[in-house]
Amino acid sequence: RTGVELVLAVDVSNSMLAQDLTPNRMGRAKQVLSRLIDQLQNDKVGLLVFAGDSYVQMPMTADASSAKMFLQSINPGMVPLQGTAIGSAIRMSMGLFTPDTQAGKSIIIITDGENHEDDAVQMAKTAFENGVTVHVLGVGTPQGSPIPVEGTGNFRRDKDGNIVVTKLNEKVLEEVAIAGGGAYVRAGNAEFGLNPIIDELKQLQQQQFKSVVFEDFEEQYMYFFAIAL
Repeated sequence: RTGVELVLAVDVSNSMLAQDLTPNRMGRAKQVLSRLIDQLQNDKVGLLVFAGDSYVQMPMTADASSAKMFLQSINPGMVPLQGTAIGSAIRMSMGLFTPDTQAGKSIIIITDGENHEDDAVQMAKTAFENGVTVHVLGVGTPQGSPIPVEGTGNFRRDKDGNIVVTKLNEKVLEEVAIAGGGAYVRAGNAEFGLNPIIDELKQLQQQQFKSVVFEDFEEQYMYFFAIAL
């Protein structure tokens, strides 16, 4: 196959449970990325989750089915340290790409940008200088929404007892995309908004990948053989 290498870095902080998108920001992000993976059948994909820290969920693979399976398993709470360290996510994403390959490389950050902690703009610029474009997919609305506490019917509150309202931080996300030489789009309820990012990915240099697909069988004939005997 011929394609590019792509890392999906998904925000799994508690703010992604906000319901200003349907069913919530996390659910909408999964829908958008699943649609994206469907359109990138010839490319290699890696998956990373982040909040205050970043963790590799799936290394680079050409298996789109596995990518979608891992994507559906992610959820808020996978990263114990809360926050939205976008710069850390970009840095760790850089380590997932295949060394010494001429294939185009790109990172897609999926986040609401809430609680921006580190110098994500500088890290995006560094990635771009090293041949990796950084695209940003914003999930949420500027008006914001409370954050539900799962299983309670209540909302998260600050130390003063006020309900916390989490808002999409578009200003920071746009700055990250510009520094990374990529596109910024906002995922809405009416449409996925993927076309600008897909158009940018098509401009990347492609390279031939070779992959081996195999099936591993577990022999169980002996049970039937014993009954027959």
